This record gives sequence, structure tokens and C-alpha cells, in this order.
Amino acid sequence: MTPPSTDPTPDAGTAGLAPYDAVLLFSFGGPNGPDDVLPFLRNVTAGKNIPDERLAEVAEHYHHFGGRSPINEQNLALRAALQAELARRGLDVPVVWGNRNWEPYTRDALAEARAAGAHRIVALVTSAYSSYSGCRQYREDLWAALDAVATPDGEPLVVDKARSYFNHPGFVQANVDAVVEAYGATSADAAWPRLVFVTHSIPDTMEAASAVAGASYREQHLDVARTVAAAAGQRLGRPVEWDLAFCSRSGPPSQPWLEPDVNDHLEALAAAGTTSVVLSPIGFVSDHMEVAFDLDTEALATAHELGMTAVRADSVGVREPFVRGLVDLLLERAAIARADDAGAPRPAEATAGDLPAFRSVCVPGCCRMREGVDSGRPAACSVDPWS
Repeated sequence: MTPPSTDPTPDAGTAGLAPYDAVLLFSFGGPNGPDDVLPFLRNVTAGKNIPDERLAEVAEHYHHFGGRSPINEQNLALRAALQAELARRGLDVPVVWGNRNWEPYTRDALAEARAAGAHRIVALVTSAYSSYSGCRQYREDLWAALDAVATPDGEPLVVDKARSYFNHPGFVQANVDAVVEAYGATSADAAWPRLVFVTHSIPDTMEAASAVAGASYREQHLDVARTVAAAAGQRLGRPVEWDLAFCSRSGPPSQPWLEPDVNDHLEALAAAGTTSVVLSPIGFVSDHMEVAFDLDTEALATAHELGMTAVRADSVGVREPFVRGLVDLLLERAAIARADDAGAPRPAEATAGDLPAFRSVCVPGCCRMREGVDSGRPAACSVDPWS
């Protein structure tokens, strides 16, 4: 198992981010106020025939926080942190921000970059893991957005994607730091906490289809969890026992999704005698709605009702190792693009854990909703837009 890297920041070199002349921070989006909530949820669930009555139930999660998702401010903070780190390394490229489901939309961000003179853009998706909802759905929306962007000079706008970075050293190191800090915040009188990693659940069929990339969505999380728990235990001076649980299930009861649900898992732990836990939102990049509601509101309430001591670790957010790692990832992607353009061997790709680096150009059949079943939408950043 490869531990998180502590190597010095790689040098940008004379080539820098060439051939890229802009960075797209590509995210999910969220409502900015109460009037946005239902239209936003309709965007998220478009084509799924979910009635407004069901959406209204989900909307209550947002109204619990004044109808405003924290994800937008968090994306702005990440964009600013990326700009600062790029500038620190002498890389003068704009960072535009676009969302799949709410303003600013991806097509608007691409148009902004195009108007500023960009011709080839590298995209960073704010989802670290590979699955239909974490990779291909973004690539489908990117294809549609590119199709909508005017190119007055007749030269098409090209967008490449940085690879899924769940096992990039920067992401892993930032999670290790957050877990260690959370253990330091637990009560000295409490039992040594059990570590519960939490991520967004997906349908079992989507989990099976995600394995085409080399390791399934669950296996990706298990690899990161093992690496983070081992590194955290070394720093804390004693072993950390851990589990992986899921949250944010949204499908019908008849459709199997990844389990256990975090609340059910806390009940099982309490029944087995566990009295203290640390919750680590390892599946999320920032403390957005799934973290604020599903963990900070529901899961912590469940722990309290069970008489358990519970502390929630931070997500990676704008932690320095994560931001530095994202810029390393951009430089890595640029070096790969230059090698591919020249027909030269690809450079090494940094990883932490037991899994190899995932591809930045997706292979046929990668990350479908279900094995052998297409969504019917072309996707960018693939060897075949219909794969």
C-alpha cells in the first residue's frame, strides 16, 4: 500500500499547463435561495419522472438551511484557492466555474473562457470517484454544453478532463489530516472512537457498471479508507478500526442501493457496544448539503439518541494538501496531453493506496448507469462519445 506522498511540490517546468489555456471547475450546483430549490431539483431529476410531491420532500432539506445550498460558496472558495496556488507557481491561466444543475451553468462558464480567448480547457470535476453520477454524467453534460458554445472563429473549443482523483496523494493526505484533527477533538473521557467513513450511496446496478474502469465505486472508497485509516493510525500512535457506510439514498424502496445506511450502521455499532465514533465524509469534496444535512443533522442526531459520542471530520474543502494536489493533477494532465500530442510515452501518475491511476480519457463502456445499458447521450473526454 502506497502511503500519501509528502514530496515537495513538483515544479511546473517551462511548459506549465500547455496546451491548456484555461481551467474549468466543474461542479454539481445548488440553489441560491428558496425560490431556486424546486427548479434546481427538477434539473437534477430531469427525465426520471419524479413528481413534484416527492421533490417537495427533498426540498425540505434545503429549506432547513434557508433554501440555500452551501456548495456555491464552497466552490467559490475552491476556485479562489486554485487561482492562488496557480499564481504561486507562476501559472497565469483563468479558472472558470460551471455547474451541471444550476447557475452558473457549464455552458456559461465555457462561453466565458471562450470569450477570453481559450481554445483548450482542462476540467476538474468536484467528484473524486468514478461512477456514472460521478464521472460519465458530468461528461454527458459537458458534451451538451460544448455543443451549445458558439465558436465565431470556426475553431472548436476542446475540453479534456483530469482523471478521477480519489487516490491522488493530495486528496488522501487532506483526509488523513482531517481525521487526525477529529480524533484530537474527541473527549478524553470517551472510548477510543471507531472511524466511520461515509459516502453517497448509488444503485447496485450503477456500482456494478462502475467496475469497468478497473475498480468499482465501492472498491475505490475501500482503497482510500484503508490508506487513510492506516496513515491516521500511525500519526495517532494506535490502530484505528473503521467501516464504510453510505448516505443520501434517493431511489425507490424496490431498487437496491449500496448499504449500510450510516444511521442503520450507527445503530448496529451501538448494539455491539461501540460508544464513540468519528464520521469522515470521505466521499465528498466539501461540506455541502449531503454533509450538512445527512451527517451534521441526521447522523449526529442518531448518534446522540443512541448515547454515542460523535465527532464529524472535515471534508477536504480548501485544505492545502488538497488544493496543491489538484494543481499537481492539472500539471500531470497537461504533461499527458503533451505526450499524447507528440506520440511520446506518458509520464508517471502519482497515487496513494493499492489501486492504479484511473484514465483521464475514458474507455468504452466506462461508467454507464447499468452494465450494457447506455443513457442515450454522448459524452465528452472519451475514446468514443457514445461509449
